[in-house]
Amino acid sequence: MRRAWPALLLALLSACSVASGAASNVVTVVVGYQSKTINTVTAGTLLRAQGYLEQRLSELGRRTGKAYRVDWQDYSTGAPITAQMVAGKIDIGSMGDFPLLINASRTQEFGDGRTALVSATGYNLRGALNMVVVPSSSPAHSLADLRGKRISTSIGSAGNGTTVRALSGLGLDPDRDVQMINQDPAVGASALRAGAVDALGQFVAWPGQLVFAGQARLLYDGAALNLPTWHGVVVRQKYAASNPDVVQAFLQAQLDATAFLNAHPMAAAQKVAAATGLAPEVVYLYNGPNGLVTFDPTLRPDLISALQKDIPFLRSIGGIKGLDLSSFVDTKPLSSLAVPSVHRPVNAGEVWFAGDSSTVTASSPDALLRLIRDSSKKVRAAYVDDALTGTRWFADKSYWVHGNGLRPFDTEAEARAYVSAHPGSRIVDYPTAVRLA
Repeated sequence: MRRAWPALLLALLSACSVASGAASNVVTVVVGYQSKTINTVTAGTLLRAQGYLEQRLSELGRRTGKAYRVDWQDYSTGAPITAQMVAGKIDIGSMGDFPLLINASRTQEFGDGRTALVSATGYNLRGALNMVVVPSSSPAHSLADLRGKRISTSIGSAGNGTTVRALSGLGLDPDRDVQMINQDPAVGASALRAGAVDALGQFVAWPGQLVFAGQARLLYDGAALNLPTWHGVVVRQKYAASNPDVVQAFLQAQLDATAFLNAHPMAAAQKVAAATGLAPEVVYLYNGPNGLVTFDPTLRPDLISALQKDIPFLRSIGGIKGLDLSSFVDTKPLSSLAVPSVHRPVNAGEVWFAGDSSTVTASSPDALLRLIRDSSKKVRAAYVDDALTGTRWFADKSYWVHGNGLRPFDTEAEARAYVSAHPGSRIVDYPTAVRLA
């Protein structure tokens, strides 16, 4: 045994040396994403499901001789992603506009912890990605009816920002006139179903999921603010400086996912639904070719301008302190890649018939209703554009106004306002609208 120890020790030391060398040749990228926030699927859920990032890193490995590993971390909101980025534990993350600004503000307090905004995922230029819903039996007819009520929201999220902004626009004080309850989206959805809260102010896809399931109705559409809302991708600047090729591989993989979603919207919706447990019909509402989200990674000037306008508001409610937006936005990584232009087909609505692998489009709301009435097939989902904001919504959950044609509105308040301004028109239920088309 004594004679064997030197050889054994040498073998152990050699093994440790090999293992250490192998470990030093592995580059890990930790990606924080929100699987059910389907406005970010091209940088998260769909990207992961398709394996595009691993494919791009494998190609990179063949050029560099290194091995690359992806550590996916799923969160319900952007706040914990920011906390992990500040701690240096997440390298790349995706989140909404308000969380992006909070991320920038928090990380700029630390020299080595700074982050950079390198791409967008999806946007809605009117703000329709954030909504307020109430239980189906709620007596509330408009947002003003929530005075004195309990509203579940995720403080610091894009959905929370829209809720606070909308209440303030009505002259309601979010701190005194309502009771804001800070909850994760899933917890808030459960609280709404249980009657523990009176309303839920959240981001995609929670409002659509609850309404589609018949567990809530839409009270306020964020599009009424007419302010862009969007999600984007941030990276730790220190990580990007050490691994610029990994960041480029991530952005190229995001382009791969974006191209797949835009070319195969139904297949993409099915994949996201399978990965998240969301209803495919809900995913398609947001991610379809005319859905609520436009998927384009370009850091458009109007999106950056919207962030700039959000800063004073966030400061006024104590969401952020100092913030230098110019040192946060970095368009250079994406500028070296070929970003295709986004084409959105023109139609007034779509019907997804049971058994079909694609939707049938309609040229007008009346045409959509006639298509449904005259078909012998069961309807999985029908989508139509709000007559005022253009927000695509479920046809059977819309408020239809009859009078010189049929007009759909996604909220009761909008429909009532139209009827008030157009004598002779009236609100009809969905079955009546189908019959009258």
